[in-house]
Amino acid sequence: MSVLEVYDLRTYFETLRGYVKAVDGITFSLEKGEALGLAGESGCGKTTTAISILKILPFNGKIVDGKILFENMDLVELDENTMREKIRWKGISLIFQGAMNALNPVQKVGDQIVEAIKTHEHDVEKSEALDRARKLLELVGIDPSRINNYPHEFSGGMRQRSMIAMAIACNPKVLIADEPGTALDVIVAAQVLKLLKELNKKLNLGMILITHDLSIIADTCEKTAIMYAGKIVEYSNVVTIFKEPLHPYTQGLIKAFPNIDAPKTRMSSIDGSPPDLLNPPTACRFHPRCKYAMNICREKEPEYTDIGKSHYIACHLIK
Repeated sequence: MSVLEVYDLRTYFETLRGYVKAVDGITFSLEKGEALGLAGESGCGKTTTAISILKILPFNGKIVDGKILFENMDLVELDENTMREKIRWKGISLIFQGAMNALNPVQKVGDQIVEAIKTHEHDVEKSEALDRARKLLELVGIDPSRINNYPHEFSGGMRQRSMIAMAIACNPKVLIADEPGTALDVIVAAQVLKLLKELNKKLNLGMILITHDLSIIADTCEKTAIMYAGKIVEYSNVVTIFKEPLHPYTQGLIKAFPNIDAPKTRMSSIDGSPPDLLNPPTACRFHPRCKYAMNICREKEPEYTDIGKSHYIACHLIK
Protein backbone atom coordinates (compact mmCIF):
# COMPACT_ATOMS: atom_id res chain seq x y z
CA MET A 1 0.00 0.00 0.00
CA SER A 2 1.37 3.42 -0.99
CA VAL A 3 2.01 5.81 1.88
CA LEU A 4 3.05 8.65 -0.45
CA GLU A 5 2.05 9.29 -4.07
CA VAL A 6 3.25 12.19 -6.18
CA TYR A 7 1.38 12.97 -9.41
CA ASP A 8 2.58 15.39 -12.11
CA LEU A 9 4.22 17.67 -9.54
CA ARG A 10 5.43 21.04 -10.86
CA THR A 11 7.34 23.48 -8.67
CA TYR A 12 8.62 26.74 -10.13
CA PHE A 13 10.72 29.56 -8.71
CA GLU A 14 10.00 33.14 -9.74
CA THR A 15 13.13 35.19 -10.52
CA LEU A 16 13.81 38.54 -12.18
CA ARG A 17 14.70 36.66 -15.37
CA GLY A 18 11.59 34.47 -15.38
CA TYR A 19 10.41 31.15 -13.93
CA VAL A 20 12.87 28.40 -13.06
CA LYS A 21 11.11 25.09 -13.71
CA ALA A 22 12.95 23.20 -10.98
CA VAL A 23 10.45 20.32 -10.85
CA ASP A 24 8.38 19.98 -13.99
CA GLY A 25 5.90 17.11 -13.98
CA ILE A 26 7.21 14.20 -11.91
CA THR A 27 5.27 11.14 -10.78
CA PHE A 28 6.29 8.41 -8.33
CA SER A 29 4.98 6.45 -5.34
CA LEU A 30 6.43 5.16 -2.07
CA GLU A 31 5.24 2.06 -0.27
CA LYS A 32 5.24 1.63 3.50
CA GLY A 33 8.63 0.30 4.61
CA GLU A 34 10.14 0.89 1.17
CA ALA A 35 13.29 2.86 0.37
CA LEU A 36 13.29 4.92 -2.81
CA GLY A 37 16.46 6.50 -4.17
CA LEU A 38 16.18 9.83 -5.97
CA ALA A 39 19.29 10.29 -8.10
CA GLY A 40 20.69 12.78 -10.57
CA GLU A 41 23.19 15.59 -11.09
CA SER A 42 23.27 18.66 -8.87
CA GLY A 43 20.49 21.08 -9.80
CA CYS A 44 18.18 18.46 -11.30
CA GLY A 45 15.38 19.07 -8.76
CA LYS A 46 15.98 16.42 -6.09
CA THR A 47 15.98 18.74 -3.07
CA THR A 48 13.16 20.84 -4.54
CA THR A 49 11.09 17.65 -4.67
CA ALA A 50 11.73 17.07 -0.96
CA ILE A 51 10.85 20.60 0.18
CA SER A 52 7.81 20.60 -2.10
CA ILE A 53 6.46 17.49 -0.38
CA LEU A 54 6.73 19.25 3.00
CA LYS A 55 5.69 22.64 1.54
CA ILE A 56 8.67 24.49 2.99
CA LEU A 57 9.60 26.31 -0.21
CA PRO A 58 11.32 29.71 -0.09
CA PHE A 59 9.18 32.80 -0.70
CA ASN A 60 9.67 32.73 -4.49
CA GLY A 61 8.87 29.03 -4.86
CA LYS A 62 5.40 27.73 -5.68
CA ILE A 63 3.75 24.41 -6.46
CA VAL A 64 1.93 25.31 -9.67
CA ASP A 65 0.36 21.93 -10.44
CA GLY A 66 0.11 18.31 -9.35
CA LYS A 67 -0.88 16.27 -6.31
CA ILE A 68 1.03 14.99 -3.28
CA LEU A 69 -1.07 12.30 -1.62
CA PHE A 70 -0.06 11.26 1.90
CA GLU A 71 -2.42 8.70 3.45
CA ASN A 72 -5.07 9.87 0.93
CA MET A 73 -4.68 13.57 1.89
CA ASP A 74 -3.58 15.95 -0.87
CA LEU A 75 -0.87 18.00 0.82
CA VAL A 76 -1.01 20.62 -1.93
CA GLU A 77 -4.49 21.57 -0.71
CA LEU A 78 -3.63 21.74 3.01
CA ASP A 79 -3.12 25.08 4.77
CA GLU A 80 0.05 25.99 6.69
CA ASN A 81 -1.41 25.28 10.15
CA THR A 82 -2.51 21.77 9.17
CA MET A 83 0.87 21.04 7.60
CA ARG A 84 2.65 22.19 10.76
CA GLU A 85 0.35 20.43 13.23
CA LYS A 86 -0.33 17.13 11.44
CA ILE A 87 2.18 16.48 8.66
CA ARG A 88 5.67 17.81 9.39
CA TRP A 89 7.61 15.61 11.86
CA LYS A 90 4.49 13.58 12.74
CA GLY A 91 3.79 12.30 9.22
CA ILE A 92 6.78 13.21 7.08
CA SER A 93 10.20 14.18 8.39
CA LEU A 94 13.23 15.58 6.57
CA ILE A 95 16.96 15.33 7.26
CA PHE A 96 18.51 18.25 5.43
CA GLN A 97 21.77 18.13 3.51
CA GLY A 98 24.57 18.96 5.96
CA ALA A 99 22.11 18.37 8.82
CA MET A 100 24.88 17.77 11.35
CA ASN A 101 25.52 21.53 11.29
CA ALA A 102 21.86 22.33 12.02
CA LEU A 103 22.07 21.69 15.77
CA ASN A 104 21.93 24.75 18.05
CA PRO A 105 25.51 25.06 19.39
CA VAL A 106 24.45 26.59 22.75
CA GLN A 107 21.69 24.08 23.57
CA LYS A 108 22.15 20.53 24.85
CA VAL A 109 21.50 17.83 22.27
CA GLY A 110 18.89 16.14 24.48
CA ASP A 111 17.02 19.41 25.01
CA GLN A 112 16.82 19.91 21.25
CA ILE A 113 15.26 16.48 20.77
CA VAL A 114 12.84 17.19 23.66
CA GLU A 115 11.90 20.49 22.04
CA ALA A 116 11.07 18.70 18.78
CA ILE A 117 8.83 16.25 20.65
CA LYS A 118 7.02 18.84 22.77
CA THR A 119 6.51 21.24 19.84
CA HIS A 120 4.55 18.61 17.94
CA GLU A 121 3.02 16.66 20.83
CA HIS A 122 1.73 19.29 23.24
CA ASP A 123 0.39 16.89 25.89
CA VAL A 124 3.75 15.15 26.51
CA GLU A 125 5.41 15.93 29.86
CA LYS A 126 9.08 16.96 29.81
CA SER A 127 10.12 13.89 31.85
CA GLU A 128 8.45 11.60 29.29
CA ALA A 129 10.04 13.51 26.41
CA LEU A 130 13.48 13.17 28.06
CA ASP A 131 12.88 9.45 28.44
CA ARG A 132 12.04 9.20 24.74
CA ALA A 133 15.09 11.27 23.85
CA ARG A 134 17.36 8.81 25.70
CA LYS A 135 15.76 5.88 23.86
CA LEU A 136 16.11 7.67 20.53
CA LEU A 137 19.80 8.33 21.13
CA GLU A 138 20.29 4.67 22.02
CA LEU A 139 18.36 3.65 18.88
CA VAL A 140 20.78 5.60 16.67
CA GLY A 141 23.85 4.23 18.45
CA ILE A 142 24.67 7.02 20.92
CA ASP A 143 25.13 6.34 24.64
CA PRO A 144 22.01 7.81 26.37
CA SER A 145 24.27 9.24 29.08
CA ARG A 146 25.44 11.79 26.47
CA ILE A 147 22.00 13.43 26.51
CA ASN A 148 23.33 16.49 28.35
CA ASN A 149 26.27 17.06 26.01
CA TYR A 150 26.49 20.03 23.67
CA PRO A 151 26.93 19.57 19.90
CA HIS A 152 30.62 20.56 20.02
CA GLU A 153 31.22 17.55 22.29
CA PHE A 154 29.98 15.21 19.54
CA SER A 155 31.86 14.06 16.46
CA GLY A 156 30.41 14.81 13.02
CA GLY A 157 28.92 11.34 12.77
CA MET A 158 27.33 11.62 16.21
CA ARG A 159 25.78 14.99 15.31
CA GLN A 160 24.34 13.46 12.16
CA ARG A 161 22.95 10.55 14.19
CA SER A 162 21.43 13.06 16.64
CA MET A 163 19.67 14.76 13.74
CA ILE A 164 18.32 11.40 12.62
CA ALA A 165 17.06 10.79 16.18
CA MET A 166 15.33 14.17 16.07
CA ALA A 167 13.80 13.40 12.66
CA ILE A 168 12.17 10.18 13.93
CA ALA A 169 11.21 11.62 17.35
CA CYS A 170 7.50 11.91 16.47
CA ASN A 171 7.23 8.52 14.72
CA PRO A 172 6.79 9.72 11.12
CA LYS A 173 5.55 7.40 8.39
CA VAL A 174 7.97 8.83 5.81
CA LEU A 175 11.58 9.94 6.26
CA ILE A 176 13.33 11.99 3.56
CA ALA A 177 17.13 12.03 3.79
CA ASP A 178 18.85 14.63 1.59
CA GLU A 179 22.49 13.65 0.97
CA PRO A 180 22.89 12.32 4.56
CA GLY A 181 26.60 11.57 4.05
CA THR A 182 27.56 15.13 3.08
CA ALA A 183 30.67 16.47 4.85
CA LEU A 184 31.33 13.11 6.53
CA ASP A 185 34.33 10.91 5.82
CA VAL A 186 33.69 7.72 3.88
CA ILE A 187 33.62 5.37 6.88
CA VAL A 188 31.30 7.55 8.98
CA ALA A 189 29.03 8.20 5.99
CA ALA A 190 28.75 4.43 5.47
CA GLN A 191 27.79 4.01 9.15
CA VAL A 192 25.07 6.69 8.84
CA LEU A 193 23.65 5.06 5.71
CA LYS A 194 23.68 1.66 7.41
CA LEU A 195 21.76 3.20 10.32
CA LEU A 196 19.15 4.68 7.97
CA LYS A 197 18.74 1.30 6.28
CA GLU A 198 18.26 -0.40 9.67
CA LEU A 199 15.70 2.21 10.81
CA ASN A 200 13.86 1.86 7.50
CA LYS A 201 13.29 -1.83 8.22
CA LYS A 202 13.00 -1.74 12.01
CA LEU A 203 10.44 1.10 12.11
CA ASN A 204 8.76 0.19 8.79
CA LEU A 205 9.47 3.71 7.53
CA GLY A 206 8.91 4.77 3.98
CA MET A 207 12.21 6.43 3.05
CA ILE A 208 13.29 8.70 0.20
CA LEU A 209 17.07 8.88 -0.09
CA ILE A 210 18.35 11.78 -2.17
CA THR A 211 21.85 11.39 -3.57
CA HIS A 212 24.00 11.76 -6.67
CA ASP A 213 25.86 8.54 -5.79
CA LEU A 214 24.25 5.53 -7.46
CA SER A 215 26.34 3.09 -5.43
CA ILE A 216 24.57 4.32 -2.27
CA ILE A 217 21.19 3.68 -3.85
CA ALA A 218 22.25 0.21 -4.98
CA ASP A 219 23.18 -0.69 -1.40
CA THR A 220 20.27 1.00 0.41
CA CYS A 221 17.13 1.19 -1.73
CA GLU A 222 14.58 -1.08 -3.42
CA LYS A 223 13.52 1.40 -6.11
CA THR A 224 15.15 4.36 -7.80
CA ALA A 225 14.00 7.36 -9.79
CA ILE A 226 16.55 9.03 -12.09
CA MET A 227 16.00 12.78 -12.42
CA TYR A 228 17.27 15.08 -15.14
CA ALA A 229 16.48 18.81 -15.50
CA GLY A 230 13.37 18.72 -13.32
CA LYS A 231 11.93 15.49 -14.74
CA ILE A 232 12.09 11.80 -13.89
CA VAL A 233 13.51 10.06 -16.97
CA GLU A 234 13.58 6.48 -15.63
CA TYR A 235 11.98 4.75 -12.64
CA SER A 236 12.03 1.11 -11.59
CA ASN A 237 13.41 -1.30 -9.01
CA VAL A 238 17.13 -1.02 -8.33
CA VAL A 239 18.07 -4.37 -9.92
CA THR A 240 16.37 -3.44 -13.19
CA ILE A 241 17.92 0.02 -13.30
CA PHE A 242 21.44 -1.30 -12.75
CA LYS A 243 21.21 -4.41 -14.93
CA GLU A 244 19.03 -3.02 -17.75
CA PRO A 245 19.31 0.78 -17.81
CA LEU A 246 17.42 1.98 -20.88
CA HIS A 247 17.54 5.76 -20.82
CA PRO A 248 20.82 7.17 -22.26
CA TYR A 249 21.19 9.44 -19.22
CA THR A 250 20.85 6.51 -16.80
CA GLN A 251 23.37 4.54 -18.85
CA GLY A 252 25.77 7.50 -18.71
CA LEU A 253 25.43 7.85 -14.93
CA ILE A 254 26.16 4.17 -14.36
CA LYS A 255 29.16 4.16 -16.71
CA ALA A 256 30.59 7.15 -14.85
CA PHE A 257 31.06 5.04 -11.71
CA PRO A 258 33.92 2.52 -11.47
CA ASN A 259 33.08 -1.17 -10.97
CA ILE A 260 35.69 -2.91 -8.82
CA ASP A 261 34.35 -6.35 -9.85
CA ALA A 262 34.54 -5.75 -13.61
CA PRO A 263 37.64 -5.76 -15.85
CA LYS A 264 39.62 -2.53 -15.75
CA THR A 265 38.12 -0.05 -18.24
CA ARG A 266 38.35 3.68 -18.82
CA MET A 267 35.52 5.56 -17.11
CA SER A 268 33.24 7.54 -19.40
CA SER A 269 31.47 10.84 -18.83
CA ILE A 270 28.38 12.58 -20.15
CA ASP A 271 29.31 15.35 -22.56
CA GLY A 272 28.01 18.87 -22.00
CA SER A 273 26.41 20.50 -18.96
CA PRO A 274 22.98 20.42 -17.32
CA PRO A 275 20.58 22.86 -19.01
CA ASP A 276 19.44 26.25 -17.75
CA LEU A 277 16.00 25.61 -16.26
CA LEU A 278 14.94 29.18 -17.03
CA ASN A 279 15.03 28.21 -20.70
CA PRO A 280 15.23 24.41 -20.86
CA PRO A 281 15.71 22.62 -24.21
CA THR A 282 12.56 21.96 -26.20
CA ALA A 283 11.00 18.50 -26.28
CA CYS A 284 13.41 16.01 -24.60
CA ARG A 285 15.59 18.01 -22.23
CA PHE A 286 18.47 15.57 -22.57
CA HIS A 287 18.72 15.72 -26.36
CA PRO A 288 21.58 18.32 -26.53
CA ARG A 289 23.81 15.87 -24.61
CA CYS A 290 22.48 12.59 -26.00
CA LYS A 291 24.55 10.70 -28.56
CA TYR A 292 21.41 8.90 -29.75
CA ALA A 293 19.33 12.06 -30.31
CA MET A 294 16.94 11.96 -33.30
CA ASN A 295 14.84 14.67 -34.92
CA ILE A 296 11.79 13.66 -32.90
CA CYS A 297 13.79 14.22 -29.69
CA ARG A 298 14.08 17.91 -30.63
CA GLU A 299 10.44 18.22 -31.68
CA LYS A 300 8.31 16.21 -29.26
CA GLU A 301 8.57 15.57 -25.53
CA PRO A 302 8.74 11.82 -24.80
CA GLU A 303 5.88 10.36 -22.76
CA TYR A 304 6.58 8.90 -19.33
CA THR A 305 5.50 5.31 -20.04
CA ASP A 306 5.33 1.98 -18.20
CA ILE A 307 7.12 -0.47 -20.50
CA GLY A 308 6.27 -3.42 -18.25
CA LYS A 309 6.91 -4.65 -14.72
CA SER A 310 6.61 -1.09 -13.32
CA HIS A 311 9.59 0.11 -15.34
CA TYR A 312 8.85 3.69 -16.41
CA ILE A 313 10.88 5.63 -18.94
CA ALA A 314 10.64 8.87 -20.91
CA CYS A 315 12.62 8.29 -24.10
CA HIS A 316 11.78 8.10 -27.84
CA LEU A 317 14.30 5.27 -28.29
CA ILE A 318 12.08 2.97 -26.25
CA LYS A 319 8.72 2.06 -27.76
